[in-house]
Amino acid sequence: MLTRGAPARWRISRAMVLTLALLAGQASSAAGGGSPLDLFGHELVDLTHPFESRTIYWPTAASGFELTQLAHGHTDAGYFYAANAFRAPEHGGTHLDAPEHFGEGKQTVDELPLDQLIAPAVVIDVSARAAQDHDYRLSAADVLAFEKMHGRIAPGTLVILRTGWSRRWPDRKAYLGDDTPGDASKLHFPAFGESAAKLLVTERRVAGLGVDSASLDHGPSKDFIVHQIAATGNVPGLENLTNLEKLPPTGAVIIALPMKIAGGSGAPVRAIAILPRAGAEAGKEVAR
Repeated sequence: MLTRGAPARWRISRAMVLTLALLAGQASSAAGGGSPLDLFGHELVDLTHPFESRTIYWPTAASGFELTQLAHGHTDAGYFYAANAFRAPEHGGTHLDAPEHFGEGKQTVDELPLDQLIAPAVVIDVSARAAQDHDYRLSAADVLAFEKMHGRIAPGTLVILRTGWSRRWPDRKAYLGDDTPGDASKLHFPAFGESAAKLLVTERRVAGLGVDSASLDHGPSKDFIVHQIAATGNVPGLENLTNLEKLPPTGAVIIALPMKIAGGSGAPVRAIAILPRAGAEAGKEVAR
């Protein structure tokens, strides 16, 4: 992967090359009049919860997701027309935390390089441990154990933590551990731990961290140390992901493109994974 200090037009990762090659092949075959393509044997997995009235936001958020209908029906000219307006905080639903969220002067949403948003991914599964300990935190030892089985995590990788928590969505109390309005002091859910974050951000130099629970930090956290560590390394976070049971431990490419909010500390994101069908089948086996 080229260095992040290179000119923006050259800042491209191996994962981006793979993705562009797949799409170029798709266009080429389509031009030849062939059958609909499946990205050359690859499968697309949606990692995003839909945004709606039940979408979960942090308990102290002033509002949730609101969709206001502006028009819906046939016009005087005879054609159908629909339009809506939406309103939402930055941090809720499947979304991205920019480094600036917990790091003064760090990158905002619109400043994040694409090679941190389109990257190869590893998925570390702690769902069995999280089922026993709802406040479980991924440790450095967990990461090293994963690497012993699957190889060292390369720089520029998106590290995704599967806790199994997305199965609880959108039950706010089950998902957050508490549903007291305006109160974030009694939350319980698993996430990354400090030692794992330090290893991944400072030593492995990952592109980003992601999790299928409400935060990179576990529910009882008061100092949000994982967010702080990630911000120090200009590492974005993906929160409230879903369908991670469909992904294998290695082999997927994740595309997580947020709304490009100038100066934003976070933004809604549509995250997808691209993986070989053989990898998709392996993910299904892991989930069984």
